[in-house]
Amino acid sequence: MAGGKTTPMIRENLAGKRIAITGSTGFLGTALVERLLRQIPDCHLVLIVRPGRRGAEQRIRREILKNDAFDRLRELHGEDFDDAMGARFTAVAGDVGRDGLGLDDEGRAALASCDIVIHSAATVSFDSPLDLAVEINLLGPVRIAHTLHELGVSPHLVAVSTCYVAGSRRGDAPEIPVDASPFFVDVDWRTEVEAARQARTDVERQSREPERLVEFRSRARAELGAAGIPALSAKTEQLRNRWVTDQMAERGRARASSLGFPDAYAYTKSLGEKALHESKGDLDVSVVRPSIIESALAEPFPGWIRGFRMAEPIIISYAQGLLREFPGVPEGTVDIIPVDQVVAAIVMVAARGVRPDGIDGSDIVQVASGSVAPLKYAQLVGLAKDWFQEHPLYDNRGQPIAVADFAFPGRGRVQGQLNRAKAVLDRTEKILHRLPLRGEQAQFAASLDERREQVDRALGYVELYGAYAECEALYTLDRLLTDWEGLDAADQEAFAFDPRVMDWEHYVTQVHFPSVIAQGRVKSTPGAKVSNRTERLRGQVLDPKRQLAAFDLENTLIASNVVTSYAWIATRRLPYRHRARFVAQLIAEGPALLALDRRDRSDFLRSFYRRYEHAPVSRIETDAAEMFSDLILTKSFPAAIRRVREHRAAGQRTLLITGALDFVVNPLKPLFDDIISAQLGVQGPAERPVYDGKMTGVPPTGEARYQALADYARANDIDLREAVAYADSSSDLPMLEAVGFPVAVNPETKLAALARKRGWLVEHFAKSPGGPPKYVPLPPRSRS
Repeated sequence: MAGGKTTPMIRENLAGKRIAITGSTGFLGTALVERLLRQIPDCHLVLIVRPGRRGAEQRIRREILKNDAFDRLRELHGEDFDDAMGARFTAVAGDVGRDGLGLDDEGRAALASCDIVIHSAATVSFDSPLDLAVEINLLGPVRIAHTLHELGVSPHLVAVSTCYVAGSRRGDAPEIPVDASPFFVDVDWRTEVEAARQARTDVERQSREPERLVEFRSRARAELGAAGIPALSAKTEQLRNRWVTDQMAERGRARASSLGFPDAYAYTKSLGEKALHESKGDLDVSVVRPSIIESALAEPFPGWIRGFRMAEPIIISYAQGLLREFPGVPEGTVDIIPVDQVVAAIVMVAARGVRPDGIDGSDIVQVASGSVAPLKYAQLVGLAKDWFQEHPLYDNRGQPIAVADFAFPGRGRVQGQLNRAKAVLDRTEKILHRLPLRGEQAQFAASLDERREQVDRALGYVELYGAYAECEALYTLDRLLTDWEGLDAADQEAFAFDPRVMDWEHYVTQVHFPSVIAQGRVKSTPGAKVSNRTERLRGQVLDPKRQLAAFDLENTLIASNVVTSYAWIATRRLPYRHRARFVAQLIAEGPALLALDRRDRSDFLRSFYRRYEHAPVSRIETDAAEMFSDLILTKSFPAAIRRVREHRAAGQRTLLITGALDFVVNPLKPLFDDIISAQLGVQGPAERPVYDGKMTGVPPTGEARYQALADYARANDIDLREAVAYADSSSDLPMLEAVGFPVAVNPETKLAALARKRGWLVEHFAKSPGGPPKYVPLPPRSRS
């Protein structure tokens, strides 16, 4: 519909303007930057971004300009794209979470030169810690207003908020100030800020109470096993910080709920509007309130999205069979709006200037769909069911996943079902973690861990998004539609933001779902899962650029351990009738030895190696050489041996680093450039030396193994970022984390779970099927 040409052209009004933008690295901000650079001639953008590890300009070039949203501009400018874009923006390091925005003199001057400021920075996570949401969403707009006052300038400030500042309500939610609503619970925003900051102090103190630190340490050990004190300490602190974050998020949800909001995001955005209105002074302020922002309808291309928004995790979980029920009102409205319509509305408001004809001189524009083109929850679910029946996702075996007939129960019922499923998985996981599983069996246990995390995510979706799915508010659009009717035809075509055009069946099935599936990187084709990831990781591991390949021994190169080697040597010269009894006694000690090994690998080795006390050095060396051919070789993994040779053939140094004793691994010297192993002290006369059963140094396990590796790399001028490490146990975690290319070989359960989470290469090396069976480590009959 053509308008009445009662307002200036958007391009004409913004041409040549200097426009400051916060939040440009986010989903909405990226789309806004692209739209302005592509459609507004000669405007110059001042992009205020947190510098982080990179400088402000680096972040803009890497995180914004490299996004596929800019493909049209890239095609337009060709090789000149970087220069053309560089001339259109000024990068400013700043942070809306800091007073004065953290600007230096150049940044302050750049902001002071702007005609318009668009504030879109926010913490949009629905489970943000309370104090973080307060600092960014509530105080962010206030800090911008204060900074502009300090600079003595009065640009037009366009603040992006959310429709959900209206709170959890039914019926019409008009474009009025939050405190003008009869449903608003009037609280002092300054008091809320102080309370949130105090809550952080209180929770931090609680996290350091002795009983909680003991709990965190216990959980760290349960996850990492005998990984060594530094790794366990780091994990303990990580768990403490996670607990603090979870507690602050829960406090945010509780405070929001107490005031009638679905979450801390809506709560802090609402008070942020109130605080801005009280702090704006003589600033011209417009507020744009979108509903739930989703993928683009048309601009920069249909389906464009950056990261997962609110609905995507739910859609994927439903398609994967994880969610069969979700709380919601079937007749309720799912108020979503494409990102390009929101961007167009923001640009329009910036171009037309402030229109202070609302209550208390407010200029508030809502961008939503529910009141003029409602998408009902039952309709969305029906479209999802039909679409995924026609385009199913597939499991790892290549079988299509059948989607359920979605039900609409209350939140309590769904949470109960998921909590019961989580409890079953938790119990099963604990049992499996106690078993000495390895390789593919351990991978199965790790898959249960992944399944438990999926249930946790589903439970989180229900808790966080359930209130939105049950929302029955209708956001009125009087101002938005008035602005739309006032535009001329050219602006309406270039900056479309009329939600009445939404054809939900087309948008959901032809635009949004295909984009979600592509973004989700889920299996959408039949056939057994054939991943190129493993081959890609192997290629990286064997790349000639790698400088070092470090190998553990036990269960990495051979299916043996220090107990097996000891049993072979200790029984080598026993009368044959006593050997089985010796081995039986050793097997009886197995549970205690395993428990000590899991608790602390170094303590286990020190304790176990005392059994070599008084053993003759010459006899041990002779027997160890025979053991190499009878036991070590027969239990070796041919693929692992080949891998060592591949690394040597590629010109890389090879290092064996093991807690096994030197006389056990000495026969492997031809295979490696160097060997780092455990050694025992020697005592007695020079002509008949015996071992004293005491280690001459710290066993190369856990953090000591990492230190030995680091020392070796330093001595040989090796960059550990270009090194590969192979190991089988979580006790090897410090070494694996130290290198650029870790490989988990036949991993035990804890390492299998960690490797799966971190995307490490996992190899399953096996013994040669033709080797003689060795059910107990008995040597052949002695002829002496």
